[in-house]
Amino acid sequence: MRFVFTLAALVLTAVSVTSVPRVARALEAGEPAPDFTLASTTGNDISLSDFRGKKWVLLEFYGADFAPT
Repeated sequence: MRFVFTLAALVLTAVSVTSVPRVARALEAGEPAPDFTLASTTGNDISLSDFRGKKWVLLEFYGADFAPT
């Protein structure tokens, strides 16, 4: 049983060391936003690139509980 716990700890350590998260950088004013895709309230996926060429695009992100920030 001790061997199983030791093996699990080694595997978790190896995975955490080898999977380095990508560091995001801040955008400068006037720089285009990176493309992303999210689910809409109707269940369809919407990409930011779907709105390319439109004059204005408003992005509003809010918490799931709709609490004011």
